Amino acid sequence: MGSGQVTSSVPSGPSEFQGKHVTVAGLGVSGLPAAKALHARGAIVTAVNDGDDARAREQAAELEALGITVRLGDGATLPEGTELIVTAPGWQPGKPLFQAAEEAGVPIWGDVELAWRLRGPDAAPWLAVTGTNGKTTTVQMLASILKAAGLRTAAVGNIGVSLLDAVLGDEQYDVLAVELSSYQLHWAPSLRAYSGAVLNLAPDHLDWHGSMDAYAADKGRIYEGNQVACVYNVADPRTEDLVREADVEEGCRAVGFTLQAPAVSQLGVVDGILVDRAFVENRQNNAQELAEVSDVDPPAPHNIANALAAAALARSFGVPAQAVRDGLRAFKPDAHRIAHVADLDGVAYVDDSKATNTHAAEASLAAYEPIVWIAGGLAKGAEFDELVANSAKRLRGVVLIGADRALIREALARHAPEVPVVDLDRTDTGAMLQAVTEAKRLAQAGDTVLLAPACASMDMFTNYNQRGDAFAAAVRELGA
Repeated sequence: MGSGQVTSSVPSGPSEFQGKHVTVAGLGVSGLPAAKALHARGAIVTAVNDGDDARAREQAAELEALGITVRLGDGATLPEGTELIVTAPGWQPGKPLFQAAEEAGVPIWGDVELAWRLRGPDAAPWLAVTGTNGKTTTVQMLASILKAAGLRTAAVGNIGVSLLDAVLGDEQYDVLAVELSSYQLHWAPSLRAYSGAVLNLAPDHLDWHGSMDAYAADKGRIYEGNQVACVYNVADPRTEDLVREADVEEGCRAVGFTLQAPAVSQLGVVDGILVDRAFVENRQNNAQELAEVSDVDPPAPHNIANALAAAALARSFGVPAQAVRDGLRAFKPDAHRIAHVADLDGVAYVDDSKATNTHAAEASLAAYEPIVWIAGGLAKGAEFDELVANSAKRLRGVVLIGADRALIREALARHAPEVPVVDLDRTDTGAMLQAVTEAKRLAQAGDTVLLAPACASMDMFTNYNQRGDAFAAAVRELGA
């Protein structure tokens, strides 16, 4: 859905924003539709943006054509008369603009908060997902399950489709599958989902949040005001702690998901079957079969956990068991998420370039054995001892690339000194081909060569997609 859609739902009556001076902080995916929606409701909008590049100038021209004031290259100064700020989710709380707003008593909302407040009286409920890893896959699985049940739905939010577009566009939905980042939740104080899930918690974005506790608290906001179910990860007790701390609607239940046999009020796995002991009659004694593990693509442990979380949210909305199975079978994961590229000489080559932090990489490594691991990139302050210690027994060999590879090399020396390591000191475009060539030399028939970098990609590549494409191209070149 394009950002132009929001103007299709212009209010006919008076708006709470009529004549209100609103500053929109940041352009991009969220800022553009926010500025348009507010302008359409009679607000006096000023859009501010740190950057002044070609894309920002193009977006500024689009807004200025509507009569919206835009200030590029100045995201620090609070425009005079501002009564409300609506911010892009990535803007850090400590920015001078927000400090000035706080001193002036000006409220700050994110685009998710604005979308929540602009919903109509008959708006579709939200099934919301957050977590350090697995959010996008889980939300896409959830949307596939809901569609299999015949419901009008869309996967929206942090997944790249503006919630404002979904809420204010012409299309009518029965329910929305909503991915929310910790940034978005931080700026969404009044959000109240029908049911919400926190998939997992691991250190991430701590430079933005300031501490692990603050990061976890922002994730936990997804449970506030839940009506039917707060879905948590049995294997990650911190997610259940967040449920306990949440203020929910009367009758809302805590529902766990686990890769083990489920207890009462949980979904889990029994003999290769995904089963539900939460949304069934007489759950003390009964369980409902939902799907087979083989219905999940790919059936790696962390992806089965994603499927169980998606199933729990769908079941909380009354979706029948068959739709869970049909939806999971219909789902195809995005590129660069534990994607099988090829088999060469009995060795599988798997692209999980999306594993950009240690938590995601550890989940990926847990899915295979033995492994020749290609890792490295920008560490963003991460530490690798726990990842290496937990994965050492699976490693046949390691090929290191990228700016911060020394941090992984040192962790390997401490926790897996017997594992052979190839350290590639190059960042040119041929580096990935050499990395895959070295991995092929280390691998034996039956092994998996796994790209799960545990690091960001921007030291060598534009993004994780380009890194994964380079890996796949190198594998194909070796195969040819």
